[in-house]
Amino acid sequence: MIEWVPLASGARPVPRPVAAPLVWAGAFGGALGLVALLNGTVGSGRPGLALLVLSVLAALLGLCARFTAAPGTAVLCWLSLNGFAIPPAGVLTWTGRRDALWLACLFGA
Repeated sequence: MIEWVPLASGARPVPRPVAAPLVWAGAFGGALGLVALLNGTVGSGRPGLALLVLSVLAALLGLCARFTAAPGTAVLCWLSLNGFAIPPAGVLTWTGRRDALWLACLFGA
């Protein structure tokens, strides 16, 4: 049963989620920017730190998005992690367990 409550009583309307393409644009730009910042400050040999930072980014983006945007957000963050946070930069690789674990962490976030 739906109960109608006037907004003056302190109830707030539920905010509309952000469209998936906007979330994905934020994930793409944010992940590249964060990986570039990490590579410039601590170096490119720290994938654990990059995974942590990108997981936080994915979780923050997930707060304002629909659940259906999560797979695309995770994949975009993983592409930046795999392509630019581990040497050699600019080369995508698949290392079985490691990359599956990274994708699982990003999906979970």
